[in-house]
Amino acid sequence: MTEKNAAAFEEVLREEPPTEAADVVETPSGAQGWRRVLHGNRALWILAAAAVVSLVGGLLVGRFVLSPADAASLTDPPAPGLITVAVERGILSNDVTLRGDVGYADSVEVTIDTAALGGPAVVTGSVPEDGATLDALSVALEVAGRPVIVLPGDLPAYRTLTYGLTGPDVVQFKQAMSAVGIDAGDPASDLFDETAAAAVTALYAQVGYPAPAAAEGAADAVAAARDGVRAAEQALAAARSELGQAGGGASPVDIRAADNAVASAQRALDVRQGQRPADPAEVPAWEADVSDLRDAVELRALERRQLDAAPDTSGHRAAVEAAERQLGEARTALTRAEQQALPSLSSSEVLFLGDLPRRVDGVNVRRGQVLQGAAMVVSGATITVSGSAAATDAVLLEVGGEASFELADGTPHRAVISAVTPGKSQGDRWTILMEPDELTSEQAMQLQGSNVRVSVPVGATAGEVLFVPVAALTAGPGGEARLEVVDGDPREGEAAKTRLVVVETGLAAGGHVEVVAVDGGLDEGDLVVVGR
Repeated sequence: MTEKNAAAFEEVLREEPPTEAADVVETPSGAQGWRRVLHGNRALWILAAAAVVSLVGGLLVGRFVLSPADAASLTDPPAPGLITVAVERGILSNDVTLRGDVGYADSVEVTIDTAALGGPAVVTGSVPEDGATLDALSVALEVAGRPVIVLPGDLPAYRTLTYGLTGPDVVQFKQAMSAVGIDAGDPASDLFDETAAAAVTALYAQVGYPAPAAAEGAADAVAAARDGVRAAEQALAAARSELGQAGGGASPVDIRAADNAVASAQRALDVRQGQRPADPAEVPAWEADVSDLRDAVELRALERRQLDAAPDTSGHRAAVEAAERQLGEARTALTRAEQQALPSLSSSEVLFLGDLPRRVDGVNVRRGQVLQGAAMVVSGATITVSGSAAATDAVLLEVGGEASFELADGTPHRAVISAVTPGKSQGDRWTILMEPDELTSEQAMQLQGSNVRVSVPVGATAGEVLFVPVAALTAGPGGEARLEVVDGDPREGEAAKTRLVVVETGLAAGGHVEVVAVDGGLDEGDLVVVGR
């Protein structure tokens, strides 16, 4: 409503209405009635007129006034131009991207065999704190006053190693001793011998504890065996003395020697007798030889008879032989007793752990408690990144290859692939393990338990090269790769000036490909057509 209409409306409201008496007395004519209707409802008529004017004005505005968007939509579309991208220069790298979980590897529960203790397994000391590191020769716990020594190995200790035992646990012990610089004998031998027992003493000396005591009664057995050896030696000496006092009759060896001498003399006589010469002049000499040989046979026979006439000492000789046997048995018993007294390695005093050092993640016991169940939880002492990749990507990776991931602050950090393990069946994802370069304690805490994006380059150019999107390449009539380079204004569309450049392609990565111009010029920043 305009200001003029509003003023008229207010003026109408100020006019006095006609009285009822006038309405009753006067009877208006038709013309006067219409005037009265028009005059009496003037305000309503003014409002109706204003509404009509507003409606007409709105229709006119909607017909002739357009918004910028409507105006743009009614204009003709612009002429299509060329879709181009610029040639880039840089290092092109083909990467395998995967997600990896960051944490300490191989978290395991540590259980200690306490069956060999023979009493309550009370923890008496050396309880590690969370985050402590266990390495070879570390004391993981002290139970009943004895150490639990950490050694490298994957096979749990399941029995006490004593002299004479054989098995894979003996091989593991010898190899562990070799790893810590202690001689335990041939690492490939599975026999726990004197050298291995001596290594046990050296092991406990290195960790500052006395070697395990011998089994109860072992020392007494050694002492008794030594007494037995001394007694057997004395008995042998007495038997030999009695044999000498009996006259030392001929021994079987002497008798056999005398018999051999008689037989030899007789053979010489027989041979000479068969050599009688034909020449009478030689007969006297031959006869003299035969006589001498007969005398020799008689002499040897006399010596043999003298041996038979010696006193009978067979009983004394038997006594000597028996004493010699008893001495041998006593010495064997002493050796056995000494072997049984050698140091042994109790299964309750050693803890074999693989991939040392290890980090203590949690301890389940305190000093003074009885050890029951798992004593602690340990994991690898170094941070690892464990991820997985599809087989098609995993075959491109190799142990020793470099990878990269971002630290909590966004800084790139290098890692090295330590293991690539195929899936159990075809189509399964492969497991990829990576070891990051050294991290600060703060960085390790920030990364622990996180999942990071890992990039592993599997191919890269030797330096900076020119590269374009793969979509920019077209094939020539001979199959050669080409680029359409725009020398004019791409907005001119098909009228823009372009030229074809034949290129050789190199490494393709991330939707881009390395290009080298073969026929025509190409430089960084040149615009190449990727679409129309």
